[in-house]
Amino acid sequence: MKKMKRVVVIVLDGCGAGWQHDAAQYGDEGANTLKHVLEQAKPVLPNLTDLGLMKIMGMQPADADDPIGCYGTMVEQSAGKDTTTGHWEIAGLTLHKPFPTYPNGFPPEVIEEFERETGMGTIGNKVASGTEIIKELGAEHLRTGKLIIYTSADSVFQIAAHEAVLPPMELWHVCRTARRLLKGPHNVGRVIARPFVGEVGAFVRTANRRDFSVDPTGRTMLDVAKDAGLDTLGVGKIEDIFNHRGLTQSNHAAGNPACLDATIEYLKKDRWKGIMFVNLVDTDMLYGHRRDVPGFARSLEEFDQKLPEIMRLLGEDGMLILTADHGCDPAYTKHTDHTRERVPLLVWGLNLEEGVDLGERATFADVSATALEALGLTEKLDGKSFYKDIAL
Repeated sequence: MKKMKRVVVIVLDGCGAGWQHDAAQYGDEGANTLKHVLEQAKPVLPNLTDLGLMKIMGMQPADADDPIGCYGTMVEQSAGKDTTTGHWEIAGLTLHKPFPTYPNGFPPEVIEEFERETGMGTIGNKVASGTEIIKELGAEHLRTGKLIIYTSADSVFQIAAHEAVLPPMELWHVCRTARRLLKGPHNVGRVIARPFVGEVGAFVRTANRRDFSVDPTGRTMLDVAKDAGLDTLGVGKIEDIFNHRGLTQSNHAAGNPACLDATIEYLKKDRWKGIMFVNLVDTDMLYGHRRDVPGFARSLEEFDQKLPEIMRLLGEDGMLILTADHGCDPAYTKHTDHTRERVPLLVWGLNLEEGVDLGERATFADVSATALEALGLTEKLDGKSFYKDIAL
């Protein structure tokens, strides 16, 4: 089998491919992110279709050409349905015990210690949408200087502050303090800085968001590749999700257009060998949670338009893997949180077979197992490689 020079893994954040067998345990039975977006908004996705997306979704016209990519779905084994668990499993690390969540807000001892250590008061402390809570509490925050604390169905401790009250770098410092304090039973997956600007009634969140994650609890494909002397490149919030571990370079681009530009710029640098791990967050953050089906569809179309350039720059010794980390169905009516779904798996390379049906993979970790084998690395993490099934 030919060894690959580089593997590019792109995560289309929140682009689930249908509720999985245990979705009812999460209150997500019936969710199907991509199917609902495809049916309701009918985005034009010629390149994703060529790779096999419609085959995955059972929506391939009978007279359509066979896919040029290999295609399938993957089931999440980790406990949870959030960014951290999804990306860690993709990278070969399965989380069997879920991170703590706080449907009733954080307990007094957590808030009191945070206020004592930071010297700042807090308001909020409840489950809320990020855009809605700054509408609700932004004016009080401006008047009092108290930090807005909130959470979601995910394991997150989120801190919102107006940039005129607390500049981003100071907010990041506060978040680092929270990250240091949140240990043991309160070891949340992420502390998130949520800065915003604007006037009362017209607050807007900025691109100065930062996520402060826990360290991965075991080795990932990034650690393996880096230790082998290969390049490991992160684009978007990958560096946050892995707490900067296992990366040799990172571009913390914000938003899909900037992340796609960063991906293309890295691909133009032909010297690197290894793994590029990319997160495209807009489908989740801007459209999934906000229940914006047309916006979700437009974001998919924008990505689809960039795919030919990415594929061209990948070269003859590169492999592209497209997948997702969970669902975030913008047409789902039960809640506005992530949804427990299978995820799509699309794989392409000039030196790979075309049209191979990869079936339903038992774990997201099959991505890491395949990437490592393609690069000629033998360390075993979670997952089963399908590289032999697609390599020419």
